[in-house]
Amino acid sequence: MTRRLVVDLQSPRTAWRVTPDAVRAIGDALGRGWEVLEVDAPAASDGDGGAGSPESTAAARGAEIYLGYGVPAGVVAAGRATLRWAHSGTAGIGGSVPQLRGTGIVLTNSAGVHAEPIADWVIAAVAYFARGLDRMREFQAAEQWAKAAFTDFAEPVRELRDLRMGILGLGGIGTAVAARATALGMAVAGVRRRPERGGPPGARWVGGLDALPRLAAEADVLVIAAPRTALTGVAVSRDVLERLPAGALVVNVSRGDLLDEAALLELLDAGRVRGAALDVFAHEPLPPGHPFWRHPRVLVSPHAAGVTARFWEREAGLIVENIRRYLAGAPLLNVVDLDAGY
Repeated sequence: MTRRLVVDLQSPRTAWRVTPDAVRAIGDALGRGWEVLEVDAPAASDGDGGAGSPESTAAARGAEIYLGYGVPAGVVAAGRATLRWAHSGTAGIGGSVPQLRGTGIVLTNSAGVHAEPIADWVIAAVAYFARGLDRMREFQAAEQWAKAAFTDFAEPVRELRDLRMGILGLGGIGTAVAARATALGMAVAGVRRRPERGGPPGARWVGGLDALPRLAAEADVLVIAAPRTALTGVAVSRDVLERLPAGALVVNVSRGDLLDEAALLELLDAGRVRGAALDVFAHEPLPPGHPFWRHPRVLVSPHAAGVTARFWEREAGLIVENIRRYLAGAPLLNVVDLDAGY
């Protein structure tokens, strides 16, 4: 009897649309006795994935493995009798967890696949503010030779090695950020749900989520890189933000609702926070007229920090390795804890 794997990865966005080479690699890894069925319908790849399509639901009937952007409820319902493993091309899987609990279907995600380009973006964003590039761009637009503003320290600039970085979340992204920050001489600390797992080499200390206020108080740069779960909703609250040292930077590459955006705006307007680099927002796309759009100390990125031409190289590598493990009965990589939500 032929076994089926469904590929539901036809993203409308070129960067995330599955490539023919990736599909071939998946088929080669499966070998004989398997059918690779590609869903010929758009698959929403933004955020945690979309609601699926009639085509994806139909393809899931009788399937053993499903590869998509999130796992739509229709796919779970249609494949419940046969589906054994589902993989999401997204790192966030909040929208998939409820329908998968209690089904026995193993869920894996793409955590870590985006880590390298996002970590590059974080360091670039930190340098943008720390070295005053944001202000230089404003002076350029005004055709103003503002050398004195910098040499007289009216515009503060800092060396990267003098910054203390605090990272909320030490998974793939947080660890990649920490490696770059440490290499540049920054002092790094972090918090994570399971601090007993430790942190990246060179970290000053690693604590649990209850240590977030301490982390903020010691952070010239606060990087939000934790998954969205019941425990992390609005984790970076007004109280946490108010503990930041004067002139600190806030960088969010996780999900917008981990951060109290209203409180951040107030602290930016008051000059307590030097700048904010935001790749994610509570409401996406960012609505027209939102204060972040024109704020002089906010860098708005359209949830694109992870964009790279090498995505499918990494994503296909993860999928193929997990196919090999699945066929061998070995533990899969990136298995999601459905109770924890990531």
